[in-house]
Amino acid sequence: MTVPSVALRSGDSIPIVGSGTWDIGDETVRESVRVALDAGYTHIDTAEGYMNEGEIGEVLADHDRDRQELFLTSKVLPSNLAYDSVIESCDASLDRLGTDYLDLYLIHWPNPAISLRETLHAMERLHDRGKVRNVGVSNFSAFQLSCAHHVSDVPIAVNQIEFHPWFQRPKLVEYCRETGTAIEAAAPLARTEVLGDETVREVAEEYDKTPAQVVLRWAVEKDVVVLPKSTSGEHIRGNVALFDWELDSADRQRIDELDRDQPIYDTPARDWTGDVYGISQ
Repeated sequence: MTVPSVALRSGDSIPIVGSGTWDIGDETVRESVRVALDAGYTHIDTAEGYMNEGEIGEVLADHDRDRQELFLTSKVLPSNLAYDSVIESCDASLDRLGTDYLDLYLIHWPNPAISLRETLHAMERLHDRGKVRNVGVSNFSAFQLSCAHHVSDVPIAVNQIEFHPWFQRPKLVEYCRETGTAIEAAAPLARTEVLGDETVREVAEEYDKTPAQVVLRWAVEKDVVVLPKSTSGEHIRGNVALFDWELDSADRQRIDELDRDQPIYDTPARDWTGDVYGISQ
């Protein structure tokens, strides 16, 4: 099975379905990634903050897929966005994943306490050294993304954002399209909450598909890269079985109309008291 790809500004391409690994670790993430690779996934998404890069690296080392066949993404924590910390974080991620380069390296969250220019200069250095093939951001607003485009000499390839039928963010999506920034949907299933939506379930029954497949198919038909996470082998295999069928226009419209502007995790305020941002009083 070949998963379709989305073109990046660098000329590279990113598989439109990836294996999400947020909030899973130890043998659970090992098995999840093994099943995904066996099911035809070539795109694995992780982050230093997920604390599972080592386990993923073990699976990649044992699996028979060539590194060149894979698209690996990791992210640097917002607490590590100072120049030297970005370099150190990337080197540590590469070591844990057992690879010489990342296909995509993302700023995991914007951090207003650290210069974006400084962070992106470090990203440029990693890119120039061949350690990072594409630079991107995650959870950036249109304003923050416009700043990144303005100060970066390396194209901003991706904005990984919360995106699902209940939180469609049309203005941000439009700006990403205008600037050639590929959109990745973190939590494309709204962390499973949207799967109980009555309309989603009705459409799934009509197509004899799972609610997850309907939601993911709706997103990929918009050229949005999806990163579903699951620990169930059946669900992992089902989440990539999206390319021998399509939604008709009326059903796409039904799902379009579900937008509530309702985030699951990317809420307007931030909790600055934890270690994620590294901002002390």
